[in-house]
Amino acid sequence: MIFLFKKPLLISLSIMIVIPLGLLCKFYQGWGHKWVNDYGAAIWYEIFWCLLFLYFFSTQKAIKVIPIVVFIITCLLEVLQLWHPPILVLIRSNLMGKLLLGTTFSWWDFPHYLVGSLLGWLWLKTIWQLTSPINYRKVI
Repeated sequence: MIFLFKKPLLISLSIMIVIPLGLLCKFYQGWGHKWVNDYGAAIWYEIFWCLLFLYFFSTQKAIKVIPIVVFIITCLLEVLQLWHPPILVLIRSNLMGKLLLGTTFSWWDFPHYLVGSLLGWLWLKTIWQLTSPINYRKVI
């Protein structure tokens, strides 16, 4: 059996690429900054969570389930932005809380979460293919 890459290493490298790209999107100030800040960052947000879950649940079945779970959770978090109890207001009062939970509800986040989850699935599938033994690779 020949392994091209070690899975945890490839996932970690991917996360180290995705985090700066997501943060750059969040703070980008050039042309189209409104879309990039709000929706481009949402796509990278989904991919990040897909990669993080793959790090802990690294099975072939998980590759199919993780993007769906991430999409559902982030959609629930989006709806949660309509609710402003004191504990959530406190969490959202700092930068990390704003980045993780968001601050304002937007219907337009949902299609971007879907795009991010689909791209996340493709990323996970690619990692799986690069880290699986050549004899056992199967197209998902």
